[in-house]
Amino acid sequence: MAISQLFLLSPRGDSIIHRDYRGELERSTTEVFFKNVKFYQGKHQEAPPIFNVDGVNYMYMKKNGIFFVLTSIDNVSPSLAMEFLLRVTKVFKDYCGIFSEESIRSNFILLYELLDEIMDNGYIQGTSSDTLKSYIFNEPVVVEKKKMKFQLPKFNPKTTSSDATNKPISFKDSKTGGKDEIFVDIFERISITFHSNGNVLHSSIDGTIQMKSYLSGNPELKLALNEDLTIGVGNKTGSYGSVEIDDCNFHECVRLDEFESQRIMSFHPPDGEFVVMNYRITSDFRIPFRIFPFFELSSPYKVELIVKIRADIPETNGGTNIVVQFPVPKSTSSVSSQTGIGVQGQNTEYDSKKQMVLWRIKKMLGGTEHTLRSKIVLTKAHTNSVKKEIGPISMQFEVPLYNPSSLQVRYLRIMPTAPGQSTNPYRWVRYVTKSQSYVCRL
Repeated sequence: MAISQLFLLSPRGDSIIHRDYRGELERSTTEVFFKNVKFYQGKHQEAPPIFNVDGVNYMYMKKNGIFFVLTSIDNVSPSLAMEFLLRVTKVFKDYCGIFSEESIRSNFILLYELLDEIMDNGYIQGTSSDTLKSYIFNEPVVVEKKKMKFQLPKFNPKTTSSDATNKPISFKDSKTGGKDEIFVDIFERISITFHSNGNVLHSSIDGTIQMKSYLSGNPELKLALNEDLTIGVGNKTGSYGSVEIDDCNFHECVRLDEFESQRIMSFHPPDGEFVVMNYRITSDFRIPFRIFPFFELSSPYKVELIVKIRADIPETNGGTNIVVQFPVPKSTSSVSSQTGIGVQGQNTEYDSKKQMVLWRIKKMLGGTEHTLRSKIVLTKAHTNSVKKEIGPISMQFEVPLYNPSSLQVRYLRIMPTAPGQSTNPYRWVRYVTKSQSYVCRL
């Protein structure tokens, strides 16, 4: 089961990187792929992640608008192909700093060197950034993100920009690479299903503790979590208010000698961005946003749906990039939506092609409520089943500096690499909560 080709295409279909490992296929596969990915089976629709054209298997992933594509004439495992593409994108980001078309074009020599070490004759050799550094000799060309014309002044020296992690790992041991620092991210993705009356039918959290190190000398780290952390379904040994997670797994570099007794993880961080720990929670937690739908049949040709959203997060926090959407009946001729009077930072849109209503909220502070009133006009008189054709209501959001599980980093200790040596690098910890599947049934 060998890979024939790996290539990267821009959103316009231009070939940025093209590596042919076995010489089995023509270079025209890039044109065949782009034609099918945009007009799959002759229709104006995107192709599935894996498809076959004339005996050639195409497997692709889209990242920041860039198509990562594998081709093969063998029956390659789909899960293996997708996992490999995901790891290649991470390796590219580790070595380039940021992942964009400009950075790829500026570092194509480095990326070709990486591809030659990652795969040999179509067989995967390794995708670890830490292992690859011994065989990579080209230095990256740093491409900075485009900055806004207006920049807010930095008032708090204890905070740093989220772009601070966009540095190549080759800067880790470089004297010109900047200060010693380490970044810890606690990402929590929430999945919730609401009943039409607002009650929660299902809720879960998929959490990740992610780290990126720019420490010289690769010292040992000790990462401590909540002392009252309990692990395992039905394990109620913790006190009231303790953090309960159902299960978890760790990176291979993590030593768990002190984890059972003190909830301390010890490890030497590998190069690049890596996941220290994954965890899952299904016990009760504080729901960040609640959705309340109200359905009214105003006339035989008009239906009215009122959606109220309440932010149950602390008042000091706020949700950003909020998008609420729901489908409407196929017989819909028009939709008019209204938000609250004098409300700013909100807009509504009706996509007639997808028959979808979208409600965007720029920012929503904790303890506040917002309401959307949508009047749906139908081309034919509705029946009792019209309610089944509307919804479900889905919601996307991001809440920085907040995690509903209350999992906290107690401390991050950096052990000295030599006796008597003191290390005091910058330690940055960030908490981010995102929606994964946030749905309210009607």
